[in-house]
Amino acid sequence: MKVAGPKQQTLRRLDSRALSTALVGWYARARRDLPWRHSSEPYPVWVSEIMLQQTQVERVKDFFSRFMERFPTVDSLAAAAEHEVLRFWEGLGYYRRARQLHAAAQQIVAEYQGEFPRSTIGLRSLPGIGRYTAGAIASIAMNLPEPIVEANSRRVLARLAGYQKRLDRPGDDEPMWTLAKSLVPKQHPGRFNQALMDLGAMVCTPDRPLCGRCPLARFCRAKQQGSVDRIPLKAQRRAVVQVREVAIVARRGNRVLVERRTAGEWWAGLWDFPRALLPQRDPLKGSAVALASAVLKGLKCRKPEHLATLKHSVTHHRVTLEVVQCQVTEAGPRTIGRRWVRLAELPTMAMASPARRIARIQALHEPIETILSLRK
Repeated sequence: MKVAGPKQQTLRRLDSRALSTALVGWYARARRDLPWRHSSEPYPVWVSEIMLQQTQVERVKDFFSRFMERFPTVDSLAAAAEHEVLRFWEGLGYYRRARQLHAAAQQIVAEYQGEFPRSTIGLRSLPGIGRYTAGAIASIAMNLPEPIVEANSRRVLARLAGYQKRLDRPGDDEPMWTLAKSLVPKQHPGRFNQALMDLGAMVCTPDRPLCGRCPLARFCRAKQQGSVDRIPLKAQRRAVVQVREVAIVARRGNRVLVERRTAGEWWAGLWDFPRALLPQRDPLKGSAVALASAVLKGLKCRKPEHLATLKHSVTHHRVTLEVVQCQVTEAGPRTIGRRWVRLAELPTMAMASPARRIARIQALHEPIETILSLRK
């Protein structure tokens, strides 16, 4: 990164030790009490970092504790069936992370005898572990002076450097990696990296940062320039796409029809109720019987009824889901990827989040208003 001005040179060349001392001292007083910080072993550090990708800390806390209770070691995770791993991941979203976590655990057991590689190169050879995650595991669990750059630390570093360029495109944050590498100390690098993240989460926030409470204020180029509120440059938001779908709850006595989402679909590998796209206007236009028959591909249905209208988000998509139930009078031929399951089985299956909400309607037999109040 091009260095601008003597104060910036001081930050990078002379003041890294003073900066580290101030930051780590603040961290000792103000650090967040997070369940994955109760151990510095590689396994819980790794699991937490994968969970925290694109997911807020508060949401991860309970998921992490349940996951670790069921899979306390890398060996137990490797030995589990994929559907069970997905079941304990349910609700966190981005399920590719869970599949990669499972595959990496199996590789660690098979190729490294259950021990994590002791270098970032070795760590990055595992599924789902990129530059940031490898640096986090190496610094926090192995005490290696490796830098990390994620959303919170990237913002802190950009403001420290007075860096007024975009950081939201691939490769944009390379200067931040260079700066992070120059600052990470050889002593307690994991503590320094976690402190940098906590500072970004608690003090150097995106909006209304608490500069008066910042232990690094005297080092901050953005504060000196009066440009804190302009750094980093705001990313361009993706346009929201409105989607309408119908989900069919096909029943035969106490059984319902479910299908497994395939690769390339949302919630790939998870179970869901059969569904299809609807026109943007008049989502239930036409006969509900014809609609159900089209989605179910040959099954004969009767007594269709509208159960609920659910709303959920997937990436930048906002989905309105009309839920229709019908009684099946003729099951038709077997279809790959579909199963008839008892209602009592649904809680044990790894299901897409909207499907779980539909399952609650079926299993609890509560009024729709009550069910909708249970939405996450």
